Order: sequence, then structure tokens, then C-alpha cells
Amino acid sequence: MAENTKKWAEAGRRYAIYIKLEKRLAANSVDAYMRDLRQFAHFILRLWDLPPQKVEAPMIERYMAWLFDKGREKTSQARALSSIKSFFNFLMIEDRIEASPAEFIQMPKFGRQLPDILSTQEIDRIIASIDSSSVKGLRDQAMLEVLYSCGLRVSELTSLRFQDLFFGEGYIRVIGKGDKQRIVPISSIARERIQRYLDKRPNGGSNQEIVFLNNRGGQLTRVMIFTILKEAARRAGINKRISPHTLRHSFATHLLEGGASIRQVQEMLGHESILTTEIYTHLDSSHLRRTVEEHLPI
Repeated sequence: MAENTKKWAEAGRRYAIYIKLEKRLAANSVDAYMRDLRQFAHFILRLWDLPPQKVEAPMIERYMAWLFDKGREKTSQARALSSIKSFFNFLMIEDRIEASPAEFIQMPKFGRQLPDILSTQEIDRIIASIDSSSVKGLRDQAMLEVLYSCGLRVSELTSLRFQDLFFGEGYIRVIGKGDKQRIVPISSIARERIQRYLDKRPNGGSNQEIVFLNNRGGQLTRVMIFTILKEAARRAGINKRISPHTLRHSFATHLLEGGASIRQVQEMLGHESILTTEIYTHLDSSHLRRTVEEHLPI
């Protein structure tokens, strides 16, 4: 940590000179900006032990959430974010970084609720609300089961192929963002629902290698999946804000609540950075912080 602490201190000294002489900020403004920077640097060093050049946007977002949790006034939060943005803009001017990780960070809209997640009982109710007497119903039950129990993105579900199914081994192969592949365990319930659908499914024509097809034998769209889920939730009497991504959020949260490590959840979801996994979940902040810090590399 000592080496990276020194790098923050050196960058801070250069930045202080810059805002005082080049930006011509008043002395009290310089002091305020530097206090904000020191606190942010301490936060980054304590959790990740990284130099300024290695900071990523999710780290800044987590810092802003931490300020909110501590009860900082909104004006104080806004000034802290302004200080961070100004510091990284300075590093760009110095050619220390190519782009600012703070460029697209906005003040959190704390008045808005987080997207809802579903309990396992609610998910069961949604799937049970679908009439399984038709091929479409069998398909819809299988799709929602796989979306949740495998934690898939909608695009990963709609592009799932027969050659990606390894039921004998108990997993499926998922093609994620950037064509990156990952192996995800699949439950016996999900395998059974898929098989029941496939036993009744007509041939898919040119899309025959795709597992889940629409009524015309074509590939399903994101909108179709969204509509299927919304209608099933309505029939189940669930009045939460729901999208296909809700099932993925719920999957990740249930894994962590069940004792899975943040690294395991990261791998299951196919996230490039563990920071994305942290922000993605909806556990209370103290539980998530304990879970994350227990599994940070030493």
C-alpha cells in the first residue's frame, strides 16, 4: 500500500498547484478540493490499493454510495464528485490517463427506488401462472426458469443453441458480451422444462439450431421476452417493476444471500470486472460490504 499511497500524494501535490495557479481557485476552495481528494484516495487505497491511474468508474460510484450511507449532505456529495472529476481531468491534461473514469458519473438520484427483486416464491408463482398445455406455454415456462436459475441476459437466452446444452454434464455454454464464453450449471428443473418444450417444439427451419423459437419458427426478441414475463407476473398478482433483467438481479442476490462468494457470482454472471457484480446486486450495503471485503485479494 505504501507505494500507491505515495503515488496519490505525488499526484495530489501536482493537482494542488494546478488548481491554485492555473485554475486560480481561492485558498478555501483549494483546501476543500484537497480534503475531498484525500478522502477519496483513502477509500480507494483501503478497498483496492490502486494508484490514481487504475481507478475505474464503478469504484467512484461505490464511493458516492458510501458518502450517501454516511449521511453526507447532497451539496457535500456534489462537491466531492466535482473534486473527483476535476482531479481526473487534470490527469488527462498531464497525459497520465487516456480517459476520465469520472466522465459519465452523475449524482445519484437517491429519491428513486432501486429496481425490485423477486423472492424465489414469487418466481415460482410467475412460472406456475403460465398454461403449460400448449407448446408456447412449455416454452415460456422453460425460458423463465432458465433466465432465473442460470442468471442469463436476454440476449444470451435468445441465442442459446442445441450445441450449447450439456445436460449429461449438468451445464450449458453461454455466449456473453464480446462473444466470451462461460459455463453455467443448469438445474434439473430447468433441464426438465427445456426437454418438455423440445419434445413438442416444431422444427425451426433456418433457425433450427436455436433452442427457443417464436410462433413462426424465428428467433425471439427482447420485447417478446419482456411481454411474456410481464403478462405472467400480472397473472401471478405480482405488482413489482419487473423486466427480464429482474430475474438476473434476483439470481445474483439469492446466490450471495445463500453464502456464495462475490467471485463465484461474478463468474456465473459473466462480468468482466467484480465491481460490476457489486453494483449489480441489491443486498443491503453492510451485508454486501462484508461479502466483498472478505473476498478481495490480499
